[in-house]
Amino acid sequence: MSDTILPKILITGATGQVGGKTLRCLLSDTSIEVIAAVRTAEKAIPFSKKGIKTVILDFDDASTHEAALKGIDRLFMVTGYTVDMLRQSKVLLDNAKKAGLQHVVHLGACGPDDATIGHWVWHQLVERYIEWHGFSYTHLRPQDFMQNVVTYGSQQGTQNGVINAYVDNARLSWVDVDDVAQVAAVTLAVPELHNGKTYRLSYDAKTFEEIAALMTTIVGKPFRYEPLSPELFLQKMQAAGAEMAYMQCVYDHWKQHARGTIPNASETFDNFYGITGKQPSTWSNFIAKNKVLLDY
Repeated sequence: MSDTILPKILITGATGQVGGKTLRCLLSDTSIEVIAAVRTAEKAIPFSKKGIKTVILDFDDASTHEAALKGIDRLFMVTGYTVDMLRQSKVLLDNAKKAGLQHVVHLGACGPDDATIGHWVWHQLVERYIEWHGFSYTHLRPQDFMQNVVTYGSQQGTQNGVINAYVDNARLSWVDVDDVAQVAAVTLAVPELHNGKTYRLSYDAKTFEEIAALMTTIVGKPFRYEPLSPELFLQKMQAAGAEMAYMQCVYDHWKQHARGTIPNASETFDNFYGITGKQPSTWSNFIAKNKVLLDY
């Protein structure tokens, strides 16, 4: 029996899309130990049934941090979509430093360093705090998720062949969540190769009209794009009781996309193969992979 102590990687957001997919990407790697952070014992049950170790960690309850971070070497930090991410991130990182954690991979948001969109800026402030604490780090900045065209939160993004969005006919840059998870997994597994790096993740630029045309061809049924006003988005979020500090930022960036005032909004990057040794998903790949979900 080997006495080798494996590096321990803690995955926050393990019950969500990016965190869950990242965890699954890492499970077959025998050179590391992967641990899922969950908020309650109930949420730990599905992981435990699969033999995946868990710890209780609540971003809003600092009393859970010390035990959750004990012995952890690397952290995948995925925060919720609220302004609370600033406070939550600071407190967790302070406690991670006390616990001796070494490497942080942070899931941030789009944009260059001079971004002015509210929630993009919040994530960049978290990035700077990670650096200030002296962790080794990798910052991930994914652009728009392809999955959001299929479902956005609890809402269907595509219904009966109709795609709705709030950006007029702006061309956006896109990334498959599966690809984000692959990058996160690699940077957690071999942090020495990715220390100090900021990876912007977007690999296919398309308008919603172009996406609808591709869906029509690949799915074999008609799809069309019907743009909606950003004001309608804001009204829906207010009616749903959403956390409006964050949603106001999203509303503002939809408006800027619609006006075409976000510089380089359709910029794509060529870093995926260098990080993962694979080719990233294009919209054609994504639609083919999700053909059953898109069919109606």
